[in-house]
Amino acid sequence: MALWVAPETGLLARIAAEIQRLGAHPARTLVLLPYAQLLPLAQRLWPSTFPLGFAPRFETTLNWVAANGGFTPSPLDITFDAAMDTLTAQALLARSGMAGREDLAPLLVQAACQLAPLAAAVGPQGRAAWAQSARFQAVLGMESEALAWEAQVARVAVEWAAASAYASDALFDADAVASLDCLILVQGLAADPLAAGLQPLWQHKLVALPLATGIVEPVVAVALHACLDAEDEAQRAAACALRHIAEDRFPLALVSSDRALTRRVRAMLEGAGVRMRDENGWKLSTSLAAASVMAGLRAAVWNASADAVLAWLKQSPAAQPWVHRLERALRRDQIRDWRDAATMPSLVRDPSLVEAHATVQAWRGGLTGRKSLQAWLAALEQALQAGGLWPQLQQDGAGAEVLAALRLAPEDPARWTGLLAQALWAQSKWDLTEFTAWVNHALESTSFQPDYPDEEQVVILPMSQMLGRPFAAVVLAGCDEVRLNPSPEPPGGWTPVQRAALGLPARADLEVQLRAAWQFALQSPQCDVLWRTSDDAGEALMPSALVQLLQLQQPDLLWAKEPRALRAMPMAPVAPPQPHGDQVPVAQLSASAYEDLRQCPYRFFALRQLGLKSDDELDAGVDKRDFGLWLHAVLQRFHEALAAQPMAERTRRSALLDQMAEAQTAAMALPQGEFLPFAAAWPAVRDGYLQWLDKYEAEGGMFASGETSHTQRIGSLKLVGRIDRTDTLKDGSVMVLDYKTEPTAKTRLRVKDPMEDTQIAFYAALLPHDTLRAAYVNVGERDGTVLCEQTDVVHARDALIAGMLDDMQRIAEGEPLPALGDGVACDFCQARGLCRKDGWAAA
Repeated sequence: MALWVAPETGLLARIAAEIQRLGAHPARTLVLLPYAQLLPLAQRLWPSTFPLGFAPRFETTLNWVAANGGFTPSPLDITFDAAMDTLTAQALLARSGMAGREDLAPLLVQAACQLAPLAAAVGPQGRAAWAQSARFQAVLGMESEALAWEAQVARVAVEWAAASAYASDALFDADAVASLDCLILVQGLAADPLAAGLQPLWQHKLVALPLATGIVEPVVAVALHACLDAEDEAQRAAACALRHIAEDRFPLALVSSDRALTRRVRAMLEGAGVRMRDENGWKLSTSLAAASVMAGLRAAVWNASADAVLAWLKQSPAAQPWVHRLERALRRDQIRDWRDAATMPSLVRDPSLVEAHATVQAWRGGLTGRKSLQAWLAALEQALQAGGLWPQLQQDGAGAEVLAALRLAPEDPARWTGLLAQALWAQSKWDLTEFTAWVNHALESTSFQPDYPDEEQVVILPMSQMLGRPFAAVVLAGCDEVRLNPSPEPPGGWTPVQRAALGLPARADLEVQLRAAWQFALQSPQCDVLWRTSDDAGEALMPSALVQLLQLQQPDLLWAKEPRALRAMPMAPVAPPQPHGDQVPVAQLSASAYEDLRQCPYRFFALRQLGLKSDDELDAGVDKRDFGLWLHAVLQRFHEALAAQPMAERTRRSALLDQMAEAQTAAMALPQGEFLPFAAAWPAVRDGYLQWLDKYEAEGGMFASGETSHTQRIGSLKLVGRIDRTDTLKDGSVMVLDYKTEPTAKTRLRVKDPMEDTQIAFYAALLPHDTLRAAYVNVGERDGTVLCEQTDVVHARDALIAGMLDDMQRIAEGEPLPALGDGVACDFCQARGLCRKDGWAAA
């Protein structure tokens, strides 16, 4: 506070002294402050410091211009609005001989916005002379052919900055000079070039005062926190803030250049009910409203995935009555690409899904073709209206900002209409990809700041805006060597020579400003400095050089105590669940269901009796399971064709098998690139299978049926299953075969103990034969095809039937179904999150 009200050296005293020196009337004095957050402070402190007489007018440049009629940019002007400036930049690039290089538009906008303050500082009358020198300075050292594009962008940036008008041009008006007795420019950490430009016009009426006087107070109440990692740093920062608030030290400043860290701290403080004023804000693109708009655009592309379309529909209120049924149908039919949804079997069986599909297509239909920006915005608005998202966006704070940023709800409709007619880009045509890129850039370049509370306890702000603002305490987070570099990299692609010639701040200037901001932050009554000692990858991090210098200058600084309060939590071990399944009768049983019961009774209860299961991913790549399904279908097609037209020649059989493989690949619509590893292994698999088949048939085996569904009643229980293949042997007996694509050693382990092999014994129980044989046919690339017979299948079948009846009886009588939590059965179990094994195993 001394910076404002100290006698003689305080800012207000210096302003009063300059007014008195010039003989100016305070009411005819304009004081321009460097940023708007200082306005309420100045307007409050002046009456208490000088209770008698008039007060000068405290404003920022933009506020003063707005109060005096405002500034309306022309279609060519730099607006500092990324959405509009990008459009203008694309048009300027096209007109300057760089058509087709619209990707350089962000680079041009960045360069022009950095030159704009320099062009604005010379005023309208001096802009032509500034441009004449800047044309040479902006391309210094860029004579090489390799830098031709960068040089051309720099030239266009200079011309754009010179041709543009600025809000500060109002200060160069003779009427403004005549209406004021004194203009005082208060400089922040960085010197404003506007002062030098205004001096010839305002002469003695212009005064430039530094906000900071250069007086450095001693660092006294600084606490150092060396944190383990990012999470530890966030928790400590939140704990420090809560401690200061509990001790009535607020408003508190929270400073951090790490956006992720700031979000984490903010979330913890919100959970504690802290009132916050976030002056940093966050990228509009990270809001739910922006995600909803982008989801609609991604769902409209011609090759949109089913997941992309579902992501959009789930956020659209108009789709809620039917979107979940549509999702179940897509997952059931495994529709990966939305363009295939029109032919999925579920649409044929359910007319309501046909209507839902048509509705989605109608919503997507408007977002196609090549259109002007106005037409694209109208189509996007229509899609948002149809999906029911428009009212939600209007009622949400971030949603309203999204609509404003995209000019779907312009602040000044009349000016927007005029801009559409006069802008350089008004007649440009875009496709959906180009429009989506513009929308994404507009949302990414806009920050959203939530509504401020009336009396904030914590203010989140950049370090550079702490200057001149009294805080009871400050928490400086992210003070490690990466996030608080004492010598920051200058923004933009300008070389040091170009920066010096143009008058842009050099690295040394930025370093001086950062060190000054750091020093003023440390002068707060209470200050916590936090940094992490390791990054996300576990690499060690050092504190910033500024922190190390502080420790060197103040060796008596103490390390902070743990700010987090320890709480005693009573131990509450979680016991393994032991539900009873008697209230959920088991009417039928499959081989895989009974295998679940044998491996873990709780898995059987959760997945089979309760019917809980996770949804399959629609966008999953082709894996070993898909190859197994494909191979089963190929062999089924092959043996059916072979049975209809027998052939003994190996070459003809090989050609037939290849033909069936190609037909099944097309039927399953397997992506060629993802299926390539399995296709490359197919010749070896094919030859190994045919070699085994020749030997098997020579011993009397003959294909009888494949992929047949069977049911069998044992008491009140119904057994169901689908058998891969049944053969007839030379002696007339039946052979049950089941294909496997797993390692041969695993298949041999299955038949090692007949009493532990559930699957093949269950298949035997589905058939009415008293005597039969059963085996696994392991079809592989490396070991060829190997038959692994279960030698005692009849005895295993009878024991299995007796065991199933006994188990079902015990379940019906209320026998607990505990979670065993043992062995490899738990590694990929879908019920693991329900049984809480990781909790009770640790207890």
